Amino acid sequence: MDYIKLVEQSFANEKVASYPDFKAGDTITVSYRIKEGDKERLQKFKGVVIQLRGATPQTKTFTVRKVSNGIGVERIFPIQSPFIDEIELNKVGMVRRARIFYLRNLSGKKARIKEKKMSIKKTEE
Repeated sequence: MDYIKLVEQSFANEKVASYPDFKAGDTITVSYRIKEGDKERLQKFKGVVIQLRGATPQTKTFTVRKVSNGIGVERIFPIQSPFIDEIELNKVGMVRRARIFYLRNLSGKKARIKEKKMSIKKTEE
């Protein structure tokens, strides 16, 4: 018996399995639970995934970037965070790199990422 794997499985977050598969270049919306005093509320952070980082599920993080009022804002989320309520995949982007830090230096139309065309298969009944 491997005790390390047993402990990792016991600490694994069940919500992580329900998250969609995303990569750098994808546009996602992260619903994050915020505590203000004794109140809790959900805040949505919509942006482009710049990087995924970390080898194990406990250390895995992802960075999301958005432009708000002309200022670039980046936020790093741990994938195992209990404060993440849900992750929604909005667009699947086509990029060649795993870490798209060059996006920080671009603005306007140059900062756009090509969207991957998704075909929906219809089943005949």
